[in-house]
Amino acid sequence: MPEDDTTESIVETASDAKVGSRISFEEFTDERMLVSHDIFGKKQMKIKVVEVSDEPPVLKWKFGDRVKVTKILVTIKHLTTQQVEEAEFDIEAIERELAEKRHYTSTNRWIPTTDIKNGYVVGSKHTRLISDASALDYIVF
Repeated sequence: MPEDDTTESIVETASDAKVGSRISFEEFTDERMLVSHDIFGKKQMKIKVVEVSDEPPVLKWKFGDRVKVTKILVTIKHLTTQQVEEAEFDIEAIERELAEKRHYTSTNRWIPTTDIKNGYVVGSKHTRLISDASALDYIVF
């Protein structure tokens, strides 16, 4: 069988060619990577980055490229009832409130840029963003 210069994907469909919906493997993000679960496995959470600070990161050479997240959109899905809850949180304001009321804060809002996929924070970083909101009972997860 002779080889020609044009290589074509064996799974490409006519609709893909029309819309150009093909993405490379590096651009693909598995949905499971973006979701975290509660301890009982009855809830799922996703966090979308709404706003980041323009503050330059400290020690870029040591910690890599990071952004300081200021606002997030939290989506919680109850798996037993399929009910979905959404709320936007100003993490910066919550951090100030907790420091004022309880004299401490535990939020680390600096997130590596590699841990933000398609505008969503990977599940392993959810706790760092919602710890203060959980301490003030804004989120029960």
